[in-house]
Amino acid sequence: MTNERRVLVHSDKNALSGSVAARFLTKTVDILEESAEAHIVLTGGSVGIAVLAAINSSSARDTVDWSRVHFWWGDDRWLPEGDAERNDRQAADALLDHIAVPGENVHPFATSDSGLDLDTAALAYAEELAEHAEDGASLPRFDITFLGVGPDGHIASLFPDQPGIRVTETTTIPVRNSPKPPPERLSLTRPAINSSERIWLVLAGADKASALGLALAGASYTDVPAAGAKGRKRTVFFVDQEAAAEVPESLIAPSY
Repeated sequence: MTNERRVLVHSDKNALSGSVAARFLTKTVDILEESAEAHIVLTGGSVGIAVLAAINSSSARDTVDWSRVHFWWGDDRWLPEGDAERNDRQAADALLDHIAVPGENVHPFATSDSGLDLDTAALAYAEELAEHAEDGASLPRFDITFLGVGPDGHIASLFPDQPGIRVTETTTIPVRNSPKPPPERLSLTRPAINSSERIWLVLAGADKASALGLALAGASYTDVPAAGAKGRKRTVFFVDQEAAAEVPESLIAPSY
């Protein structure tokens, strides 16, 4: 178990999304050669969705046996089904509606019009995660978890100095009073995220430079949640030049 943290810098957002897409396709093929199925956790945001669109447009897209891939989400907004602001809707438009993934392999959070309240929806997602776990565990083996990073350093819907970033006893939480609209959300907890074999944080833009620099400099994860994202095998920050402005040279990897 290497538990490496690496920063890979790309020239711009387009190069970033294309590179991450290519690496994802290659790694997923490798995972499926060793395992019966793969579990992938998706994120939202402009860069996260750009990566999914790049996967869809890649000539290597169908080298993956999508029937053996499960998709989960790190968080989502508490909005009605089909709302354009939901991460699951954006992911479907960018990739999932275009590949041969069975419907039962796609695991979105409940929607605000599902008939569930926010707390029950969080419990329901935790139960669904446990149903796909092995040996009585509470989570599947997440092979790759994608995360975006906000200018404030938040990941999923775990925000600085908010109660959610400190939760350790559950895998999912309801989020209220989010500093970023909408105020109500559902999210994986930090321990659930960190159960992942690989965490890939993908971020672009000068407004992310300070948060990234603080995360890599050892800031407290309660102040900068991105600092607390650590995959079991590897943690990789895929960034563009602007976001990398405050990254120490010693952490920038020439290759992966």
